[in-house]
Amino acid sequence: MQYSASALSFILDSPVPVVFTGSQRSADRPSSDNVMNAVCAVEAAKADHAETLVCMHATQSDDACALHRGTRVRKNHTSRRDAFETVGAEPLGLIDYEAAAEAGADGEAADDAIEWNREPIARGEAADGDDENGDTSAEVGFYPDLDADVELVKFTPGMDPAAWAYLDGKDGVVIEGTGLGHVHTDLIGRIADLVDDGAVVAMTSQCLEGRVCDRVYDTGRDLLDAGVVEAGDTLPGTAK
Repeated sequence: MQYSASALSFILDSPVPVVFTGSQRSADRPSSDNVMNAVCAVEAAKADHAETLVCMHATQSDDACALHRGTRVRKNHTSRRDAFETVGAEPLGLIDYEAAAEAGADGEAADDAIEWNREPIARGEAADGDDENGDTSAEVGFYPDLDADVELVKFTPGMDPAAWAYLDGKDGVVIEGTGLGHVHTDLIGRIADLVDDGAVVAMTSQCLEGRVCDRVYDTGRDLLDAGVVEAGDTLPGTAK
C-alpha cells in the first residue's frame, strides 16, 4: 500500500482527497481493525483537504487512525495494527474513531474529528498550487507516464560489482546506501558507467530517518563525482 499511495501521489494532482486503507487483521478475528480503518478512511475522504493519504490505526488501541501522507508512509511491522508510520515526522493528522463514526451516522462530514499536525492541501486546490491563470479550483490532473524502467538496489557489504550487470540499460537506479548515502568504493566505477550510459542514479539511505549528504566523506564526494544524485530525505520506495 505504501508503494501504491506514493505512486498515486505523483500520478494524480487531485483537488479532492484520495485515501488508502486496509486491515492488518482479517475480519474473522476479534482483533480485526477492518471496521475502524474503513470508517475513518471514509470520513477522511469526506473531509476538507486534497491529500493522498494512508489511513490506518494510530496505536494498538481502537481510538484513532493516523493519516499518513502517501510519499512519507512506510509499513514498519509485519502484523501490528499500527504497522504504518510516517517516517521523519508525525502523521499529517489523526482522526478520532468515535467522532468519525458519529458524524458518518448523521450524514455529516467529520472535519471536527480530524486533528491536523500540519496544514493539509485544501479541497479544491491542485497539489502544485495555482495554475498559470491563478485558478485554484483545479480539475484532476492525470500524469500516468512514470518511468517503470527503474531499479531499487540495496547495498550490502561484500556486494560484487558484477552482480549489477542487470542494471545495464536501465533508465534509472535508486540505491539504498548506508548512513549518509554510501556504498563500497569498488562500486563507484560501476555507478559511473551507469551514469555515462544515461541512467539517473539516485542515492537514498537505509537509515530512513535523516537526509542523504554525500559531501561529508571522501567516498560520498567520489559518488557525486561519478554522477550520483542525492535524494535528500526521500524514502527509497518513493524515490523509485
